[in-house]
Amino acid sequence: MSPPRNSLTSKHRRPDASCGCAARARRRKAVAVDPQIKAANIRRLRRIAGQIRGLERMVGEERYCTDILIQISSVQEALRAVGKALMGNHLRHCAAQAIRSGPGSKADAVYDELLQLVYKYSR
Repeated sequence: MSPPRNSLTSKHRRPDASCGCAARARRRKAVAVDPQIKAANIRRLRRIAGQIRGLERMVGEERYCTDILIQISSVQEALRAVGKALMGNHLRHCAAQAIRSGPGSKADAVYDELLQLVYKYSR
């Protein structure tokens, strides 16, 4: 006998909150986001998307290589600016709240997360 159609098999079951898997990490939300920072980041990301489309056109038109490389550098700097704003918000709100909660696994996990971010960001 086959399982009912609406039941989830173990393959399709959502991970429970106690697992440390990537699926759970994707569901996390920021503790607090400044609306002005959010709006500025969205504007920046839309501008970056336009720059990427421009780069695609430049490559398609076989524009001069250094012109394309300069535009790539501009996009990378714009992405770094968004990352910097997000990192600041994360430190100010998400990480600070977890660390203020006192010693324990939550604070330790945030310290580990911050170290990983710093290492990844400093490349």
